[in-house]
Amino acid sequence: MAIASFMVPLGSPIPPFRLASVEGATVSDEDFPDAPALLVVFLSNHCPYVRRIERGIGALTAEYAAKGVATVGIGSNDVVRYPDDDAGHLREQAARAGFAFPYLVDETQDTARAYRAACTPDFFLYDGDRRLAYRGEFDGARPKNDLPVDGSSLRAALDLVLAGKAVPEPHTPSLGCGIKWKPGDEPV
Repeated sequence: MAIASFMVPLGSPIPPFRLASVEGATVSDEDFPDAPALLVVFLSNHCPYVRRIERGIGALTAEYAAKGVATVGIGSNDVVRYPDDDAGHLREQAARAGFAFPYLVDETQDTARAYRAACTPDFFLYDGDRRLAYRGEFDGARPKNDLPVDGSSLRAALDLVLAGKAVPEPHTPSLGCGIKWKPGDEPV
């Protein structure tokens, strides 16, 4: 069953994070002080919604990295029940999809809870002041449709944020596989 984003209020400050990457480095939200925008994406290796657009995510984030936008991916799924989402498999996904950004592992799931992440993929775009400017879909591509994977919704939001403008609502929620919470750790 597909789950939609919770649509966290715009203007919310970025929840701090400090997580290990799939490559072993520690990465923090404070590691990108000069970036005009920071995109935080909750991802999964096994989810068909992510698989459908993962190469598009790789291409779009590389394009916007050239404009100064920083991106981090975060895998928060319970790897005991979903071993395809462990660090080794996320590393394989990053290579397959062309992810040039740090791919982080949220073993405690505290970061997913702090962001109020609901699904994979779930996109959170923060402006230069690290206030939430956009939360919503990448584009309209889904596993059971033939729409192009072009990142049109996120691209429009990125262009507005880079121009110093607000991203007008409504934002279409992201849709995907629900975060796989550890038993008893589901957010309330």
